Amino acid sequence: MIDPMVQLQMDEHIRAALAEDAPFGDVSTAAIMPEPHPGRVQLIAKARGVIAGLSVFSRVFSLLDPQTTVTPLVADGDVVTSGLHVATVEGDVRVLLEGERTALNYLQRMSGVATYTRGVAEALAGTPTTLVCTRKTTPGMRLFEREAVRLGGGSLHRFGLSDGVLLKDNHVDAAGGVAQAVERARAYAPFVRQVEVECETLGMVREALAAGADVIMLDNMDHATMAAAVALVGGRAKTEASGNVDASNAGAYAGLGVDYVSCGALTHSAPILDLSLKHLEVLG
Repeated sequence: MIDPMVQLQMDEHIRAALAEDAPFGDVSTAAIMPEPHPGRVQLIAKARGVIAGLSVFSRVFSLLDPQTTVTPLVADGDVVTSGLHVATVEGDVRVLLEGERTALNYLQRMSGVATYTRGVAEALAGTPTTLVCTRKTTPGMRLFEREAVRLGGGSLHRFGLSDGVLLKDNHVDAAGGVAQAVERARAYAPFVRQVEVECETLGMVREALAAGADVIMLDNMDHATMAAAVALVGGRAKTEASGNVDASNAGAYAGLGVDYVSCGALTHSAPILDLSLKHLEVLG
């Protein structure tokens, strides 16, 4: 269930997407269906994957016309297979045609992210390591892609720059060092926020620990160096492995005992899941 405040934000994006697609109306639909007429169309899966975003798919049509109904035959998070009838959409034929592409764009993208996430999450199954996404999202799609990560079995990192302190290499350079960066963050940030520091070497890990970092990101370290870093931290801070993580190596990171594995590929490299609206019937 999407939080009502999140839904308000999503609605703004959906309305903008609809306006972008038909700024002066849908001339193709107006030409062949100038008057309202009831209709029905089927949502069909054309590949195997995890379905995600059915509520967003439905919302596209309901924002165009609240009388439109979407009857899902599966639930978000379910695995679908090629040829499966996923949902039925009923309403004004004009709305079915005008909303088709935008609704599918959201559903295909979110389902692709959920499918990719599921693959990485399964590589971590049975370990105490938590898979989290990153800020490497498509502009304008962060709310939707993060929801897809959750539906695929992943967890959420900070939403954006306003809700968590993550001191990366350029922050450290700007501050003059790890200790200075952490000290300034502690002085500025409210006490409810953790301070995380990105570390590329064991020397930086030592500095971050001495400065009192809450979370230490072990960034692009080789296996041996990361193992040494986890041992060095020794539970005094949470650890996050980052850098070129995918389903093939996520399990190896978990084997080192890190608390979190962050994976930008969940949102920047997931291909869409192929879905289609087919077999439109004009009723009555």
